[in-house]
Amino acid sequence: MSNSETYPAPPPPSAPQAHTLLARSRQDRVVSGVCGGFADYTGWDANLIRIFLVAATVLGFGSPLIVYLAAWILMPVNDWQ
Repeated sequence: MSNSETYPAPPPPSAPQAHTLLARSRQDRVVSGVCGGFADYTGWDANLIRIFLVAATVLGFGSPLIVYLAAWILMPVNDWQ
């Protein structure tokens, strides 16, 4: 290898993604759409969020059920998609 080798230029940065608002999902809902909306907001899988929520509730970590109910009341419904 010599110092005169050229490497291809890195690809240009991608355009910034549009920031979505945290809102309950109408399409990805089991009970109220809170987990589906959080999944849309974070880019995670909604089923993993649901599993984590159930496991945390069963194992007694804090009060995730109360947080879920509060999110159900406070989060708007995603009507713009």
